[in-house]
Amino acid sequence: MLLSIDVSEKSFGGKVLYTGLQFDVQAGEKVGLIGRNGTGKSTLLHLITGDDKDYQGEISIKRGSIVVSSRQEHHGHTDKTVLEYIQGDLPEFQKLHNIITTYPEHMGDDHAKMQRYADALERFAQLGYYQIEDEIEQAFGEYQLDKSKLYGLLGDLSGGQKRMVELIKVQRARGDIALIDEPTNHMDYVAKQAFIKWMTAAQEAVMVITHDRDVLGVVDKIVEIRDGRAFLFRGNYRQYLKTNTGQVTSQVNEYDLTQRRIANLRNDVIRFRRMKEKSRDPGTIKRFKSQEERAAAELAKLSELAKPSFWIDRESADELNEKMTQSYAKYKSKNISLNTRSKTTKTSHLLVQATKLSVGYDETALFADVTFALHEGERLRLHGRNGAGKTTLVQAIMSKVTGVPTNSTIYEGTIAVEKDLRLGLYEQEIHDKYLSMRLCDAIEQVLMEHDVPVSDQRVKQLLSDYLFNPVSDGDMPIERLSGGQKARFQLIRMLVGEPQILILDEPTNHLDLPSIEELENALMDYHGAVIYISHDSFFAEKLGGETIAIGS
Repeated sequence: MLLSIDVSEKSFGGKVLYTGLQFDVQAGEKVGLIGRNGTGKSTLLHLITGDDKDYQGEISIKRGSIVVSSRQEHHGHTDKTVLEYIQGDLPEFQKLHNIITTYPEHMGDDHAKMQRYADALERFAQLGYYQIEDEIEQAFGEYQLDKSKLYGLLGDLSGGQKRMVELIKVQRARGDIALIDEPTNHMDYVAKQAFIKWMTAAQEAVMVITHDRDVLGVVDKIVEIRDGRAFLFRGNYRQYLKTNTGQVTSQVNEYDLTQRRIANLRNDVIRFRRMKEKSRDPGTIKRFKSQEERAAAELAKLSELAKPSFWIDRESADELNEKMTQSYAKYKSKNISLNTRSKTTKTSHLLVQATKLSVGYDETALFADVTFALHEGERLRLHGRNGAGKTTLVQAIMSKVTGVPTNSTIYEGTIAVEKDLRLGLYEQEIHDKYLSMRLCDAIEQVLMEHDVPVSDQRVKQLLSDYLFNPVSDGDMPIERLSGGQKARFQLIRMLVGEPQILILDEPTNHLDLPSIEELENALMDYHGAVIYISHDSFFAEKLGGETIAIGS
């Protein structure tokens, strides 16, 4: 056993995250860590690395094992070159490199130093560090990073580029266990396949926080953090769905029986109390009092049991029998509530049309000869590598709708849009103007920007619909929200004002599995048009539509 986790209690900011979280990781095992946003997935990685020691329980790592993980903050490292930074975090690199480069100058005939030098040369070769620079350059190419940035300062990289550097560092460290948080967010399909190829072939154990179903499709087991505990599922995503359905239906049955027992006990308490009050015989009164107390004690015990979280994927839920379908619908966990524009009577207006379009920057076209016509009710997928021009095309369409100029230039072709087209946009990054705002103020701002009536009740309802706590979360600054919470704010912003067309840029990033499915279901029912960029093959298969290759 490589890693054993037994956390009896862990709290964060007054919220209890875990109450008896237990599971193990074996050598070489690939583990997908999933759970609803806010259940403590990232916190668990901090506990394993030792960055967070504020918990009750025990986390045991096999003696001598090397744990590698991605760093979230880079204070004190920004003045290093990217190559120096990666090399500095590799196990034993600095120590061995120091011996190899400095000992020849002073070891002389010292046999002890000569032996340490020879051992260092051998170990350096065993770890493959003589080829490290070439390997890192190759990884830069696979993840579509400019190789020249390898020799530039770490502080000059964007946030997304630093995430890629962290991933390259973890992969090349070749420890015993690698801890990785949402690695495929912002990756294109080529980079994602490179990551999946590495993970499946890696000798080390890998624990990856992800709701990317392509990644979950190749893991050995899935650990779901739910209700403060760890639920284990052997196999990949498909097997998880099947096993989860069986487990949840059993839990729903058990919970339903408990609720019926609670209802019966309430009636019993009332009945025994009345019979006690009507009785005149002391023995009878004593008997009914005893029965009332037993029923009340059992009722109190059962009432203290928290309601479990129930979620079954839609395809599996559709196959449940009628009785279980009713029970599941009654008890299932609350999900985000998306209010999309749908009608029984559909039209097919032409909303956006591009004809032989060529767009780029500084007299260089990113793509050429792009042509499509998008009608109401249709779906269009923009597909291509990062940097190919997908976002540039979206910005050009937005500019045509809003009249706000963009930095890009249309060199050839045209874009035509319907007059007064109402458009909803989901972006990967939240606009800077919202970041310092409280969540409730940002929602008010969004409503006002779309001329939608604003009231405290409407804001609180939106907070509730998107799984925010209307009381505590409303005062949270946008910049302090988690990735999943920011994604839900982006959904609110996109759907305000009943848009006729939605443009989505990697909308499944940071969303948990139930929220992804709810988004997919809402978009399936949405009558307006959708333009989307997504490297989630499950999402693309669900939405379908025409695919336009950009930059190929």
